[in-house]
Amino acid sequence: MIITRRHMLATMTSTALLAIPGVAQAAAKVRIGLPTKTYWPTTIAQTAVQQKFFQKEGIDAELTIYRGGAETFEAMAAGASDLILDACSLPSAGRKKGVMSKVVASAAMGNFGWQLMVLSKSKLDVKDLEGKKVGITSAGSGSDLLALWTQQEKKINFTRVPVGGGGLVPNLLAGNVDAAVVYSPLSFQISKSGEARMILDYAKEVPPNLTAGWIATDKYIQEKPAAVQKALNALYGALDFMRSHRDVTVKLIADLYEIPAEIAALEYENTILKLETNGNMDAPNIEKELQLALDMAKLGGMKDLVPAADIMSTQFKIVPTKL
Repeated sequence: MIITRRHMLATMTSTALLAIPGVAQAAAKVRIGLPTKTYWPTTIAQTAVQQKFFQKEGIDAELTIYRGGAETFEAMAAGASDLILDACSLPSAGRKKGVMSKVVASAAMGNFGWQLMVLSKSKLDVKDLEGKKVGITSAGSGSDLLALWTQQEKKINFTRVPVGGGGLVPNLLAGNVDAAVVYSPLSFQISKSGEARMILDYAKEVPPNLTAGWIATDKYIQEKPAAVQKALNALYGALDFMRSHRDVTVKLIADLYEIPAEIAALEYENTILKLETNGNMDAPNIEKELQLALDMAKLGGMKDLVPAADIMSTQFKIVPTKL
């Protein structure tokens, strides 16, 4: 083997740099997919960025916001995102179609802030939606599952119209749809403004179940478990920070989504404080709650779902990042 002087110098230089305190290798990048902008997963991820929790874990987080849960899941399946927040039914449905992924952390045990809404001037009630148009973010998303559940539970049939996360409120207010499945804080905002009213509160109507979790592909879990662990630590560290810093969090929500502070406070109290603070998938009753979520999806019309045990990864023990 011939080793040139240039090779020797390059080797010596790289070795020396690694030995110098303060000079570190480039941080591993984790691409995080979020289902829509004005939604609590985005608040958590943005908090983790602002408080430098990802940086403290030694990773570089790249956040991408999609138009809905289905698009987010498709992005992960296509290799465009490494870790996503989404409905837990999607990994179950995806495995039968060759998309091998698992829930690596529990995130929400209810549909907090989700409401079926109509215009304030509308005289429609839930039973009156027969044959009407109801806005959802996208097919297969959390809003779609709730719309399907409504049809089954209330024995009515309506047309589900995908308009994207950013299109729910504009299309409802413009009268392009008769009703819409709206998530918080948007649901709180248009209710407070008097533009729309709730006809169904999903947080109360739908039985508690593991509605959302952080999800990664089997391949990414196997190849980069440290990256998954560090990202989860940072995200749950951000949630801990938010829960103990109310004023900072309310201001962040208000600034991020350009909403009044009083609406941001409603989001904090009715959503943020109700999220899962221990995301470990080996916690008691998690498999049961996940199976309930899959059973709810079946009631809503989803088919070919694998059981909860097949889409759970219990290998990650979350240690929330601290300031």
